[in-house]
Amino acid sequence: MIEATTDGKQAKQIVISLGPVPSLVTERIASVGTVIELTSAALGDYGGSPEDVVALLVRGHAPVDADMIARLPRLQVIARTGVGVDLVDVAAATARGIPVAITAHAGTRAVAEGTIAMILHLVKRLGPYTELVRSNRWSERESTPPGDLDGATLGIIGLGRIGSRVSEIGRQLGMEIVAHDLYLSPNAGRGAGIALVELPELVSESDVITLHVPLTDESRSMVDYKLLSQCKRGAVLVNSSRGALVDLDSAYAALCDGTLAGLGLDVYEPEPPDVSHPIFSHHAGPLPSGRAPDVRGSRRQHQDRAVGRPPARPRQPRGLRNVMFSRLSYTHISSPSLRL
Repeated sequence: MIEATTDGKQAKQIVISLGPVPSLVTERIASVGTVIELTSAALGDYGGSPEDVVALLVRGHAPVDADMIARLPRLQVIARTGVGVDLVDVAAATARGIPVAITAHAGTRAVAEGTIAMILHLVKRLGPYTELVRSNRWSERESTPPGDLDGATLGIIGLGRIGSRVSEIGRQLGMEIVAHDLYLSPNAGRGAGIALVELPELVSESDVITLHVPLTDESRSMVDYKLLSQCKRGAVLVNSSRGALVDLDSAYAALCDGTLAGLGLDVYEPEPPDVSHPIFSHHAGPLPSGRAPDVRGSRRQHQDRAVGRPPARPRQPRGLRNVMFSRLSYTHISSPSLRL
């Protein structure tokens, strides 16, 4: 709504973008006000009058706290690109009657596809194979056979829009789906063929575990070593939701002792991450003596079909651990327990 001043003139209206926005966005909201982009995501970099600001466009990990809201007396809306509002003081906005909007469906497919891409990258060992070829270690490929998703169990923590889309893709890849969601009844997934289970049951049954829950006081560090210790040995964990859901020390310990065979991180706490953490420099190690890879993937299925037997359930081969940091484009190997 365009306001007027007491002298009848049109009031100046500013939309502050906390982070960069495409030109299409500025064109679409030109009728609301002039868009000023703050690349540092800090309101202190805005040189104009706070009284002119009528809207905040919140990008990425820009925080909007109670102090920022209080400094903008004419603020009418806070629009968040994405679905998480953990960095917005919703209570302070509500107290002022300011709606907090999200882009509920905009990233659903992209995030789901990114999640599946990380799963495939880890299970199919794309990073390790690339490194073996680049380093002229062609003959070592047989010692680190890939896993298969067909017949494996995918455990989805958080069955909202993104989690549901991940389940659809996983099912098309032949995966069995189990899920855990605090806000759904046990029968909610029945129509989609998804078993809703308690969290300990999910991690103990799943070959691949993926996180799709908002960050709250309850969910912060929900993936700790106590939970990871209940995992099926050699499981793969992927987090493309919020970095603080996973206790990084616990994930590192689980990788070191073989509880986890693969780890894919697309989000971190904090961002950018503290790359001095040992998980970012966890170098490749050889297979322990006497533990050869256990190949029970597509090759075994081909053999079973050739002799007329029902194909065996795919399992992760016992090879080397995979760790993937997607935003760092950094992947390395180092585990004896990948099992799909």
